[in-house]
Amino acid sequence: MTAMEWFSPSPDRYAARLAAIERKLDLIMAHLGIEEPEPTLPPQAVQELVAGRKIAAIKAYRQATGVGLREAKDAVEAYERRGR
Repeated sequence: MTAMEWFSPSPDRYAARLAAIERKLDLIMAHLGIEEPEPTLPPQAVQELVAGRKIAAIKAYRQATGVGLREAKDAVEAYERRGR
């Protein structure tokens, strides 16, 4: 094991630390009565969704935001569930 490997945290350690920070942030937000805002869709994604083209809406969301497929799908489906 090199000195660099010894002192560099592993990706698992980063993930655990991030999860702990997110839990603390959730507790702080709940304590202060702050709710996370609902995501909005870019206009092009909304147009595609209204036209019944869900896959095209997901693609438009990805292009506009730069997020991955899973996050875009979740955002479009959440918007759809809210009945917008």
